[in-house]
Amino acid sequence: MSTSELPADHAELMDGVYRWQRHIYDLTRKYYLLGRDQMISGLDVPAKGTVLELGCGTGRNIALAARRYPDARFFGLDISAEMLETARKAIGREGLSRRVALARGDATDFDAKALFGVERFDRIFVSYSLSMIPGWEKTVSAALAALAPGGSLHVVDFGQQEGLPLWFRALLRGWLRKFHVEPRASLRDVLESESERTGATFCFRTLYRGYAWLGVIGSRK
Repeated sequence: MSTSELPADHAELMDGVYRWQRHIYDLTRKYYLLGRDQMISGLDVPAKGTVLELGCGTGRNIALAARRYPDARFFGLDISAEMLETARKAIGREGLSRRVALARGDATDFDAKALFGVERFDRIFVSYSLSMIPGWEKTVSAALAALAPGGSLHVVDFGQQEGLPLWFRALLRGWLRKFHVEPRASLRDVLESESERTGATFCFRTLYRGYAWLGVIGSRK
């Protein structure tokens, strides 16, 4: 999908939300986007592997992963031009521009070959993006289609806060709605269903009493 074909409504919404927030995003989100570092540490990227992040935002996660796995090549996709501007600056400051490529695209429908010159990836990860993407289930399917044999898809996002007090859940949901974020109650079911459809393995963990969910789908070799 070319930039001109991006879903205009959602792209404009994300640019509007993050036009100013992107400058303080990482400083504020570190307090409640929990589980991101656990996901990155579990990527176990093979030597000279390829890694794609869908919804790369400010580049915080992809920079962290690139430092952790110095032999791998990284690719990041986001629908927001505003976020990508911040991400490119961050990647440049980290001296990672030669190993990290970024592109604007729709995580539900992307052509990795056209965007990056790479058709399949050893690892794909999605961090707190599915809860913001309309038709997010398509992102899961698109990611699995872009996995190399033996690769894996890693997802971390808001859970249903099932082990936390109801008052906390209500406060969190109210806060998240201000940023067009909706925890996906069917996330586990969709990941498990997609793993069964593709004959892949599936692992799932609840973190912090259900505050966050972490799922991993491993494709067949």
